[in-house]
Amino acid sequence: MMPRAVVTGGTHRVGRAIAGALAVRGMHVLVTTRDAVRARSFGSIACGDGSITALHADITTDQGMAAVCEAAGASLRTLVHNASSYESTPFGSIERSAIESSLAVHATAPLLLTQALLPALRRAREEHGDASVVAMLDIHAMGRPRAGRAAYLLGKAALHGLVESLAIDLAPAVRVNGVAPGVVDWDQQADAAERARYEARIPLARPGTPEDAAEAVCWLALEARYVTGTVVKVDGGRALP
Repeated sequence: MMPRAVVTGGTHRVGRAIAGALAVRGMHVLVTTRDAVRARSFGSIACGDGSITALHADITTDQGMAAVCEAAGASLRTLVHNASSYESTPFGSIERSAIESSLAVHATAPLLLTQALLPALRRAREEHGDASVVAMLDIHAMGRPRAGRAAYLLGKAALHGLVESLAIDLAPAVRVNGVAPGVVDWDQQADAAERARYEARIPLARPGTPEDAAEAVCWLALEARYVTGTVVKVDGGRALP
């Protein structure tokens, strides 16, 4: 049976690159999106030896989570927590709803979805000898904070904590790791001057690409079978002192 994967928020940008990289390695990948129009237009596509299918589901709701579990099937080799909300929240104007929204998508949903899909992950380990969870983190929630993103970084920091916690709770059946990019796909709101300032501080002298992040995810998910509780930084050295 073709191994299966779920990538939340996987119809565009970094999530789409991750889904494509898993599919060309022979996986059937289910990608989720909260956008019904995007899900319909994406549909299902062949990709290498695998395939990618979009599902309209809001993973922050019980109904959306149930839909993902039903569509994922009884055996799931890889779960990638990629769904994110990158909202600017200047200090002094932060509302409770912004904090709760960030925690819902970045921490609460990943925790509950992992818990709900654990039986499928355990079955995949029996079938394929390995099962894994990979969380998409952010180096800026790990000691390089950016101004005006407090609510977002709070959610990502909580997800970072979950990687280590779940690595203990799910061992030895399921490995849990994280990928922490710097900039691998510029936010459209960033202007040229901001980009230039940021890129000048990257030792490898270029921003990353979605494919850079996807390769790290695939390594952790499919190849690094003796690695759990680890965060791989994909930032060109930006997090260095």
